[in-house]
Amino acid sequence: MGARRALTGTVVTLVVVAGAAVVADRVAVGVAEDRAADVVTEQLDVSGRPEVTIHGFPFLTQLLGRSLDDVDAAADGITLEGVDATDVRVHARDVGLVAPYTVGDARVEATLPPASLERVLADRTGLDVTLTVDGDALRASGEVLGLDLSAALVPRVEDGTLLVDLADVALGERRLDVADLPGGLGRAVSDVPVPVEGLPDGVVLTSAAVVPDGVRVSARGTDVVLPEAP
Repeated sequence: MGARRALTGTVVTLVVVAGAAVVADRVAVGVAEDRAADVVTEQLDVSGRPEVTIHGFPFLTQLLGRSLDDVDAAADGITLEGVDATDVRVHARDVGLVAPYTVGDARVEATLPPASLERVLADRTGLDVTLTVDGDALRASGEVLGLDLSAALVPRVEDGTLLVDLADVALGERRLDVADLPGGLGRAVSDVPVPVEGLPDGVVLTSAAVVPDGVRVSARGTDVVLPEAP
């Protein structure tokens, strides 16, 4: 009986200790997630409180190893070099915790709302147009040379640059080929680059597609070196 009680007591003790270790681990990861969110808020122009989730267990072992296996971050919005983006999602693997801070694999997704793209088009082409989502394209509406303009804009990514192409053009009552637009307008509104700057070095755009809220862009980088926090 004594041996059995001793064994039972040992098991119970181990369970309690293990439970305490789990609690301590979860508390530590919660503190780390909150601190990471604070740093994001301090360093970047974000909307709302960002969410940071550190995956993997135990966290303390990862901390001792100075590398996090898997980290997700999300923000309602962010402004990068004057361009607003919404619904920002970041997935990072192999995140180093000592300088130089590196990320083995980083993936970023964000939505560029029509209002952001309107400002870019105005800066790049001088056109004052209103953009709305129209299926898998953006519909540009405005006035050119005193005539109503309606055109479909199709985003794409080429060599890491977001470009917007013009298609399905109507000027007044006439439908035109892009090459036939007056005043060299066709050339001005084809392959228009949309600057998406402020990404970490090594992270480049990979794709773009029209979604109900605007243009969803994706970017990816490997062995990315992050700037040190001030």
